[in-house]
Amino acid sequence: MTTATLPTSAAEARGKQSVPFLEVQDLEVEFHVSGTVQRAVQGVSFTLDRGRTLGVVGESGCGKSVTSLSIMRLVPQPPGRYAGGRILLEGKDLLQVPEAEMRALRGGRIGMIFQEPMTSLNPVYTCGAQIRESLSVHSGLSRAAARDRAVELLDLVGLPSPKQRADDYPHQLSGGQRQRVMIALALANDPDLLIADEPTTALDVTIQAQILDLMGDLRERTGAAVMLVTHDLGVVAQTCDDVVVMYAGRVVERAPTKSLFADPQHPYTIGLMAAVPRIDAAIGRLATIPGAVPPPWKRITGCRFASRCPLATEQCRTEDPPLRELSPGHGVACWRAPIETVMS
Repeated sequence: MTTATLPTSAAEARGKQSVPFLEVQDLEVEFHVSGTVQRAVQGVSFTLDRGRTLGVVGESGCGKSVTSLSIMRLVPQPPGRYAGGRILLEGKDLLQVPEAEMRALRGGRIGMIFQEPMTSLNPVYTCGAQIRESLSVHSGLSRAAARDRAVELLDLVGLPSPKQRADDYPHQLSGGQRQRVMIALALANDPDLLIADEPTTALDVTIQAQILDLMGDLRERTGAAVMLVTHDLGVVAQTCDDVVVMYAGRVVERAPTKSLFADPQHPYTIGLMAAVPRIDAAIGRLATIPGAVPPPWKRITGCRFASRCPLATEQCRTEDPPLRELSPGHGVACWRAPIETVMS
């Protein structure tokens, strides 16, 4: 595990090793909309250490993006509200620090690649100016040095004619180009924690590989922690050390990547993996998970996945399963686990 400075004593070393770099504890986030309470995130917990990459996967509406925005403390209040839990960065609760301190962390120690760059980039400033501002505020670079660094970053993320694009406004770029600007902005100050929410969605395959390499280089060079939110299980298998699977606002399975892919234990995880196209599979229809993720305002008794699960029993429909550890580091919220048969 890489740290910026060496501890000055054995006791301090033990203390630093015992505290995860990022720890989310029982996070609860809800939205009050039109007289209803929508619980988007319910009891989410995980840890992430320096130099490691955590993949967060699940269908749209599972709470992945709200969880990542909560770490940045960017959930709009109102209608959003942090209803419980803690988000600890090296032991400090980000939900309790003053807003001025959070502003210093955002874009500095914590970088984020947002899912929709058109609504994240400021339309009245050029792309280069937005990167320059971040560099000036967090790294103290002069205007000229920040300009040179902004052009260098745009070149690193594969944006053609980076000097020209630095003077363009977001609306003058394509969706994929805007995404690359967003990635350059997130990487500008070599953050200690990089949160990437679907960072390669609008990019072609070759640029996807380049961006993933850049994120890996940041991790190797600085010891940064990376949280990757994605639908792409192939990217998870390639880049992540650990995986959290979310469904309907909750963590249903978490495990080291190799363990999860070798022996998935939640029926939802098994269904996700079965739906991935395989070149060695027989020609036929792709596997699907019937039904849809329940909306956050719907009150559910029992397991949230029971209505879509082929293994559900009466206990599943009446009792909410806790997340329990089946093997070291491998936890699953399923009454039927361990599951030994492969679901069709």
